Amino acid sequence: MPQSPVSPDPHATPLEQIVQLSRLYGTGPSFVLAGGGNTSVKVDDVLYVKASGVPLATISSEGFVKLDREPVRRILGQQYSVDPMARETEILADLMAARLEPERGQRPSVETVLHELLCCRYVVHTHATATNQLTCCVKGPELAQQLFGDEALWVEYVDPGYVLAVTVAKALDDWKARTGRACPSVVLMQNHGLIVCADEASEVVRLTSELMAKLESAAPKPGAAEGPWGPARLLPEPAAREAIRTLGPILRAALSEGDQLKIVTFDDSPTVQQLVGAAEGERIAGGGPLCPDQIVYCKSFPLWLSLQEGESPEALADRVAAAVREHQGRTGYLPKVVLVQGLGLFAAGDTIAQAMTVRDVYKDTIKVMAGAESRGGIKYLSQREREFIDTWEVEQYRRKVAAAGAGGRLRNCVAVVTGAAQGFGREIAEDLAREGGHVAFLDMNAEGALGAAKAACALSGPSRALGVAVNVTDAASVADALLQVVRLYGGVDLFVSNAGVLKAGSVKSQPLADFRFVTDVNYVGYFVCVQQVAPLMALQHRLRPDLLLDVIQINSKSGLVGSNKNGAYAGSKFGGIGLTQSFALELVEDGIKVNSICPGNFFDGPLWSDPDRGLFVQYLRTGKVPGAKTVEDVKRFYEEKVPMKRGCRSIDVLRALYYLVEQQYETGQAVPVTGGQVMLS
Repeated sequence: MPQSPVSPDPHATPLEQIVQLSRLYGTGPSFVLAGGGNTSVKVDDVLYVKASGVPLATISSEGFVKLDREPVRRILGQQYSVDPMARETEILADLMAARLEPERGQRPSVETVLHELLCCRYVVHTHATATNQLTCCVKGPELAQQLFGDEALWVEYVDPGYVLAVTVAKALDDWKARTGRACPSVVLMQNHGLIVCADEASEVVRLTSELMAKLESAAPKPGAAEGPWGPARLLPEPAAREAIRTLGPILRAALSEGDQLKIVTFDDSPTVQQLVGAAEGERIAGGGPLCPDQIVYCKSFPLWLSLQEGESPEALADRVAAAVREHQGRTGYLPKVVLVQGLGLFAAGDTIAQAMTVRDVYKDTIKVMAGAESRGGIKYLSQREREFIDTWEVEQYRRKVAAAGAGGRLRNCVAVVTGAAQGFGREIAEDLAREGGHVAFLDMNAEGALGAAKAACALSGPSRALGVAVNVTDAASVADALLQVVRLYGGVDLFVSNAGVLKAGSVKSQPLADFRFVTDVNYVGYFVCVQQVAPLMALQHRLRPDLLLDVIQINSKSGLVGSNKNGAYAGSKFGGIGLTQSFALELVEDGIKVNSICPGNFFDGPLWSDPDRGLFVQYLRTGKVPGAKTVEDVKRFYEEKVPMKRGCRSIDVLRALYYLVEQQYETGQAVPVTGGQVMLS
């Protein structure tokens, strides 16, 4: 949230003002994460409350449920089942019955009754980090009294929903009797969050700013370069790089069930390092959850791992798999957060959006733990308290909403495409993203790769694409690029080796430098990329031998038949087929299928049509087409060579690519996509 927040427009309607308040705090990660928090406004006999599953950051007036206040108020006086889960189901039914527009199918916030209890018009409930550091501290009640006195109502932790509403109702009665006032402006709920309420929207903003300023001024000041847990002891940089590169693929497989691997994103920010580098880090993280959101998005307990010097990647994979199984047997679930001593945090989800939510919520938890520790100690939720949240239907519903992900035939596949800044490679990478993939656009052209990835994200979703500069002929450059992919997504399922160059010329006159350049990119570059990516894929397959990975080289028809006055290109592509067949024989034991696609001439792309460096211009210049006077003459000459009378298009290659990915019984093949120009014999 900005340091000087702008109050809602006082001339706007109450509903418009609560929308503005919701967006103000919903876009501030220090107040709301993962679409949490809820808000409401009372207008005469109507209560507008945020609908479940609607994020505050982007909410509109349509995101509020319109409720009749009278039946909502009656809920506290009703008799419900003694069984907590049956009771919550009955209360939900009564809340749904209180809707004035049931045809919209909305579900009101679980804290609707609590919002009605507070007599102020505007109610804003957030999970501000600064207040949670107080409410999740064992000394929270006395510290709150010292800071705010009777200006704030403190509520001991109880189960959210109906029980919380009943508890607040009693606390309000006691507060009113003690103070003689109608309603507190601030409610601090232990291990649960903050409520600020007022009759004017601008007053909510003022009160919140004053509250945050008071908390900040009273916060303990840690020593220089040290948090509450002392200095962080971290792995040195070279060892850390290798550990990330190895653990990402291992965890993708180890944390997965079903027919798809998880997306696993890595974080080694100072906040995370403060915990994983602490001598007491494992004990602190193992104390349990602090609040409902942590349970919903991160589960109650993270998995803690330590690294062993000299351990092979294979041995580490087996040990991690055993640790995950032990964790699942002990807790009943696969971990969503893995903390690695001295390294950082891995967060798992079915999509990058889910993984980032897990990461962000747990990082906020670390901040809360640090603040609570510095104030006197962390108050964790008890086993009974966390089990209620974990099995509560309301939270099951939140998980279901959060789990909605991208569809498509490559749903959640992690794909890497080289030469993806423009032309053929870009079109391939963009389509992989459209089909549900998480795609890394790699290219020598750094600006182009970043721009292409940004455009793909705009269409497919934030962080669904990554742009990375790479030189495919340089092993260190490829390793660095793949490390970026692993840090964001965890590993690689599909590697498309598309980067290629062409310099036409006669064997009689072509400069050796041109020949070597073409060979280095098309042939050596393919070798370098597979050498770097295959170990990542092999680690995934080691723990999930039922799943296969793919390397697909975009070759050429010139890899199947010679090309006049184009020997450097054809030779490199012929060599690529040899590499494909050899790699296929070797890597099949690692579950990696290796195939080539051999497109015909892609006349519409820059390789052929670039007015300065395209093949049409080059072939005209070198006299490769007898009698050709113009670029159009050259193009017509090549179109006439194709039985289908047109050049290859991106969709033609994509169909071949999807066939190879989906075909589980094909490796070492060179699939022609040439319109009949080249036929296998």
